[in-house]
Amino acid sequence: MPLSLWMSLAAICAMGAMSPGPSLALVLRHTLGGGRVPGMAAALSHAVGVGLYALLTVWGLGALIVRFPLLFQLITWAGAGYLAWLGVKALRAGRGGPLAAGAVVTTRGQALREGLLVALGNPKLILFFIALLSQFVTPEMSLAAKAIIVATAMLIDGGWYLLVAVSLSHSRVLPWLQARAHWIHRLTGVMLLGLALRVALGPLG
Repeated sequence: MPLSLWMSLAAICAMGAMSPGPSLALVLRHTLGGGRVPGMAAALSHAVGVGLYALLTVWGLGALIVRFPLLFQLITWAGAGYLAWLGVKALRAGRGGPLAAGAVVTTRGQALREGLLVALGNPKLILFFIALLSQFVTPEMSLAAKAIIVATAMLIDGGWYLLVAVSLSHSRVLPWLQARAHWIHRLTGVMLLGLALRVALGPLG
């Protein structure tokens, strides 16, 4: 995979990981309720779930492109519509939401279990990956290139939420984020709308 194409993939994966949602709320809750270690455990197990979804999506997209190109195109457009809906939802979000998650007592084992379950129990991840990976998967793609896509999704997701867990271990960070939550939502919304437009225009070259 060319470096420029990989950088596009990494940027889109980062955008998806950083968008506010139930995954961020999960890491916040376990970090605030149990400290840095449970927060990091939730981040790592969530990344494993993301990697499994990415793997399934890459394999499925390759077969779908070959056998049903029209159906694949329809799914891609549906994915673009989903990304646009996420963008509009983020733009309409207020100051509350995932950034205002409350603290509860938690353990490392609970964090590991819930991190994986939140990822695997979120069917929206499949829709996001279909929209995202449709820009990079081709019928002739090698196994190594597919492995790079999956590893990139896992590492960026895990890296971002590890950073969140470590940062939130410092008590001054969360109030700063909460005070600026509306701007975070708006920035995310604009980026998701831009991504939806790019997906609708066709694969990246």
